[in-house]
Amino acid sequence: MLRILDTSAVPRLLARRASRMTEAETLVRPILEAVRTRGDKALTEYARTFDGLDAPTVALPAAALEAAYKALDPSLRLALKRASANIRAYAKLQLPTAKQATLAPGLKTGQLIRPLDTVAAYIPGGRYPLPSTLMMTVIPAQVAGVETICACSPKPAGAVLGTAGFLKVNRFFRMGGAHAIAAFAYGTKTVPRADRIVGPGSIYVAAAKKLLAGETGIDFVAGPTEILIIAPEKASAANPRWLAADMLAQAEHDTDASAILLTRSKQLAAAVVKEVERQLAVLPTAAVARKAIERNSAVILVSSLAEAAEISNRFAPEHLSIPDRSLLPAIRHAGSVFIGPFSTEAAGDYASGPNHVLPTSGAARLRGGLSTADYVKVISTQELNLPALKRLAPSVTTLARAEGLEAHARSVEVRTNG
Repeated sequence: MLRILDTSAVPRLLARRASRMTEAETLVRPILEAVRTRGDKALTEYARTFDGLDAPTVALPAAALEAAYKALDPSLRLALKRASANIRAYAKLQLPTAKQATLAPGLKTGQLIRPLDTVAAYIPGGRYPLPSTLMMTVIPAQVAGVETICACSPKPAGAVLGTAGFLKVNRFFRMGGAHAIAAFAYGTKTVPRADRIVGPGSIYVAAAKKLLAGETGIDFVAGPTEILIIAPEKASAANPRWLAADMLAQAEHDTDASAILLTRSKQLAAAVVKEVERQLAVLPTAAVARKAIERNSAVILVSSLAEAAEISNRFAPEHLSIPDRSLLPAIRHAGSVFIGPFSTEAAGDYASGPNHVLPTSGAARLRGGLSTADYVKVISTQELNLPALKRLAPSVTTLARAEGLEAHARSVEVRTNG
């Protein structure tokens, strides 16, 4: 049953989010090294062992993706079109733009925006098929102008393959786990080396991304999914059925998922606990959701909305639901914020537009969710004429000599002292 706790439980809940990352890193290191040294041979062996690969190669032909799209139910095809339109529009809002500014007479500066050459999207293939994650990882890359967009999934369902066909993904591979991350990080004869690997995955995928960051770019190291909900100041303004439904929507993802509700009202807390039990009794995914509710979730009683916001910032949750905009100024850390009673997190998972690939386990203290900016490089430019260089020369030469870099100073003086 969902527990009702006071704020003294917050440190324990935060501690429980500590990942099994060290253990996972130990297990995946030999896999990464095998793929690095043995390439496709090791990759195929791991794909057969872990992913059930029954083909001579992990690569899927484009024709298979096109056929899968044609086989999709018309209602799903329509949903893909509507959702992708919002995701694409939001991705365009996030795209950095080229700029130029004259900082002083004769001193022009600017920035160029250039897409990455090759990116890889990891799509989990476990308990649930996730065509939505394919849209969230591929569409921003398309908006950014990435030339080669790859995707992989260990056991791709028809909906995932059909979505790949709908999006016209360049290359799709039937592989998963640490060996898939290694293949994209190092490159093999079959799998191109990616400049960045994005998308959620298991603890082993996360460990592989962490170990290979620097060898390739990654989005972030993600842990189990989570939501934190702050109930309205007045309990009468809250709907226990809606709050319970939102908690269960998160809990059904995985047994390690967590759902935290913060409220001032003992009465509302009890009503939500009762409603969670009622909904679990008829939920098809209750076997998963109940474990997440009992192990990792809670209702925490707080004294005020200000305290709720402070606790939320300590959690830095992946998903944060707040009652209205008045609380936004107090929020410093969150992956994505859902404002008001009708902004259910499920809308963000699929179709409202903002990306659902988000930092977890407190990583929202450091960055926001996956963005079009993750698929481009911002390259600075600078152009000086002689008068501008002469004006800067005393500062440049003084600083260069303070650092002991005489050739730096002379490279300026050779131009300005003639």
